[in-house]
Amino acid sequence: MQDDLQKYWRKFSKEEINQLPHREYEGPIHLVRSIGQYRRLFGRLKNETILGFDTESRPSFRKNHSFPPALLQLATAEEVFIFQISLFGLPPSLAGLLADPKVMKIGVAVHDDVRELKELRPFEENGFFDLGKETRHRGIPTNGLRNLAANFLGIRISKGAQRSDWGRENLTEQQIVYAATDAWISREIYLRMKELGIFDHPPLLLNKPTLEPKEASSRAKRGLRPRNRRKPTAANS
Repeated sequence: MQDDLQKYWRKFSKEEINQLPHREYEGPIHLVRSIGQYRRLFGRLKNETILGFDTESRPSFRKNHSFPPALLQLATAEEVFIFQISLFGLPPSLAGLLADPKVMKIGVAVHDDVRELKELRPFEENGFFDLGKETRHRGIPTNGLRNLAANFLGIRISKGAQRSDWGRENLTEQQIVYAATDAWISREIYLRMKELGIFDHPPLLLNKPTLEPKEASSRAKRGLRPRNRRKPTAANS
């Protein structure tokens, strides 16, 4: 098994990633813009135990200055919820979900996201799983979301909207799909790594590869789960 996993212990160049097939989230997206919408939709997360997690904030171009999170994204196996918390704040029940140890919230670089969310409403965070931190602890040189997607799923995700204005009241379709994709792909990467058994090994058990790594494009055909989801739309449910 160790030899089988060694191919994931490698770096990716920008050129290699750009050659991979592009993917984005294609399932239902609920864009929650008011407390009324939130109350109607939050119950759909009640029985979830594994959620993809991310936030988006308005970019700041001044040193040592930042804006609070404008969006909080949570992805289930079937749908993504984008809470536009810049419009209605962080409700107590949503903060409670972030504090629930029985619900895994999976993302990359979650520490700063959580810290900024706690400034909106205090809560004791539990159940967060940082993919970047876990891969670093195991000596895997790909830690960012785009690189992890290339490494473990053989796909390329876009980061084009990363520095866009997340504080705007009316998000563009590009922003909505981008935000949904980041939460969805974190969950997919976690499930793939779990399937491979990577989390069964203690940190740093598998070190530098002993075999010549395969080209990234050789894994592009593997794909993800069946693509039976509809084209994403902003659902003002």
